[in-house]
Amino acid sequence: MAERVPESDDIIYQIMGWTAARPAVLLLQALERTGSINSAAQVLGIQYKSAWQKLDQINNLLPYPLVVKRAGGSGGGGSVLTEEGQKLLGRIDMLQKEFALFMQFFGENPREALETLKTLRRIEMKLSARNVWLGRVVGVEQGAVNSVINLQLKGGDKISSVITGSSVKRLELAPGKEVMAIVKASSVLLGSDIEPQKISARNILTGVISTIIPGAVNDEVTVDLPGGSTVTSIITSASVQRLGLAVGGEISAIIKASDVLLAIV
Repeated sequence: MAERVPESDDIIYQIMGWTAARPAVLLLQALERTGSINSAAQVLGIQYKSAWQKLDQINNLLPYPLVVKRAGGSGGGGSVLTEEGQKLLGRIDMLQKEFALFMQFFGENPREALETLKTLRRIEMKLSARNVWLGRVVGVEQGAVNSVINLQLKGGDKISSVITGSSVKRLELAPGKEVMAIVKASSVLLGSDIEPQKISARNILTGVISTIIPGAVNDEVTVDLPGGSTVTSIITSASVQRLGLAVGGEISAIIKASDVLLAIV
């Protein structure tokens, strides 16, 4: 079979190091055209679950939402790009079409160009952890060995991480610094009617259950947070039944600060 000749867009993505980010960009473009995650997934030939998980990941990685859910009605529900999402696609399209003049573009719009490239680097990150959020350091509580790093996610949601003092120095963490907070789904506990003063875990994120994916032993539960981020937990199916979890119900995600890893891009 003859080797496929790369399309011009493929070459541009390879040259600029966007290869891993391209599927996410194509998904956003398909969503903009179709107005539906399901339709966008069909256009790209991927599973619906993979599509909305990728969109959740993108939303969590950026300081602003790219996609919002549209309530159903006479015309049915769906998902649409936010104004920021449309602007991002516009900037990406401009970089593709004007790659030959990129240095001129960079010289005239350095901040916009750098922000676009930073966004693509976040999107292309490959991690096994289900929960990855973009946050900004709002406080550093230094201790003799470990330090507590307080982060604010988009929309005002807050989360804390406990890391070593040497890690604080190595990552150069200080108020105002942008970092990625990473938590494995298996480290996220769920509970209802939680009283923060009666639990040792620092992070209690309360939101509304958006999806429950049943499994043979464990279920995957995703919670929409007030600020626009999502948090996903993997717990046993028996626990889901025992807690009476259902889509639309309020629940609290409980995360130990020591289970929150930090990274910089």
